[in-house]
Amino acid sequence: MPTVTAELVDAQYRALKDAAEHAGYHLNPDESFVKDIVRGMIENEQRYGYQSCPCRLSAANKDADRDIVCPCDYRDADITAYGACYCALYVSQKVVDGTQTVSAIPERRPPLSRRTSAAPVKKNPLTSLSVPVWRCTVCGYLCGREQPPDVCPICKVKKDRFERFM
Repeated sequence: MPTVTAELVDAQYRALKDAAEHAGYHLNPDESFVKDIVRGMIENEQRYGYQSCPCRLSAANKDADRDIVCPCDYRDADITAYGACYCALYVSQKVVDGTQTVSAIPERRPPLSRRTSAAPVKKNPLTSLSVPVWRCTVCGYLCGREQPPDVCPICKVKKDRFERFM
């Protein structure tokens, strides 16, 4: 496996930080901690061919690990409930401001025995959504999740500008 250089970690860190800020997310303010996570993501990409979360055990199969490829499927719900995602790479504005601290976050990922590779086909997917769909009233951005995002990743308005769409 190739060596992960400090230059590569720095470049990936800057790219990740820019992408997060552009989308309305925040990285953990502890830069050293974030760079350790980034190093793990790079190592996983070299090892498996994709950037799975370094804080979770990978199956070494992209289809089986699709839910934990960074940013993982659980990020937004964890940030809403706990102020940070499972590995604390992404955090809420309150954490950035220092008004909330990050503590242990329970694992949302179901055990392997309860995971399926594909969602079952539903007769009418619009009436049986597993999560609500939220719409930004400013730009029309749609997202399916338990709660609307704190900041719209498109137009950057706050959570209160979202309405339940479906």
